Amino acid sequence: MVFAIRQSAWCWPSGIVSAAAYVVVFQQARLPGQAALQALLGLVCVYGWWSWRRGGDASPALAVSRARRAVLLAALALTAVACVGIGLLLRHSTESVAPFVDGGLVAASLAAQGMAARKWIENWLVWIAVNVVSVGLYLSQGLLPTCGLYLLYLVMAFVGYRAWTRSLVRQA
Repeated sequence: MVFAIRQSAWCWPSGIVSAAAYVVVFQQARLPGQAALQALLGLVCVYGWWSWRRGGDASPALAVSRARRAVLLAALALTAVACVGIGLLLRHSTESVAPFVDGGLVAASLAAQGMAARKWIENWLVWIAVNVVSVGLYLSQGLLPTCGLYLLYLVMAFVGYRAWTRSLVRQA
């Protein structure tokens, strides 16, 4: 996340490594939605790496920007529908201990990661919400080191939002 805060493309390969490690952790903790999420986040990291390296429409590097309101509303609606759908899938086909929380985290995390891949500043706000809920889930499952890590991610999401806001102001 430090690389993302600094807008370094190295956030993407480090994200791939982190996602691979957490697939194993979450599978062992009987959080299959979180394990699947990590696998999907690893794939989104490949897209993010490509997106950040190829740059924006008219510039050599992708710049921080705001998502259009219509895009944000569509992402919110899609996330809500996905939350319910994934939650139902997890409830009926896995041993998930918190299928709808797990499903909501999957949906919101994918939305946030996709937004980060486009360098939309709003990704940090979604990550803040995801991290708050994640801390509660991991605490309830006794995953104390992971809980601590997600508390750190929460703080870093606030720092990232502030840093990207400054970058946005500098660009204007």
